[in-house]
Amino acid sequence: MTDYVIRPVRTEEWQQVRAIRLDALRDPAAPIAFLDTYEAAAARPDGGWQEWAERVGEGRTARQFVAEAPDGRWAGSIVVLVERPTDEVRFGEPAKADQTHIVGVYVRPEARGTGVTEELFRAGVEWSWTVPGPEVRRVRLYVHEDNGRAAAFYRRFGFVATGERVPVPGTDGAWELEYEIPRETPVPGAS
Repeated sequence: MTDYVIRPVRTEEWQQVRAIRLDALRDPAAPIAFLDTYEAAAARPDGGWQEWAERVGEGRTARQFVAEAPDGRWAGSIVVLVERPTDEVRFGEPAKADQTHIVGVYVRPEARGTGVTEELFRAGVEWSWTVPGPEVRRVRLYVHEDNGRAAAFYRRFGFVATGERVPVPGTDGAWELEYEIPRETPVPGAS
């Protein structure tokens, strides 16, 4: 991996959070990678982006990690949401146990294949095991059934398909497939 620093987003970095999200939504894979559109995200008021950056910066119910290049440019990002069995369901099946949910994965094309994705995932999964409160038992994510590149990466990293699937909102017959890493699974490259 080149000289990227993997670190959590800071509360004051809402403009960078917005910029990388908008770039992600312009990516050719965006229609099968995200449940958001560029148009909807671009129309969000600054206050919404500021609230999000504050939430992920605090790191109690969510955390966003970025891969920062030596020049300060963000090469990638991953979001990890804390899900408790008593929480309102945001997507997929209700939490059966205390868990985290990875969403918003994006790595700029020029950083793909450099190890940035693995490092972002390592940070997100390792953070999951340190979340205060009841012990997080698993990390889950969903992948569109047509997103083979992402699914292959998740399997290489150690995620396994659970067999659960949910319909993709706003489509006619497309599915999101659930993958997980149980707490007992070693994280690749972890110290």
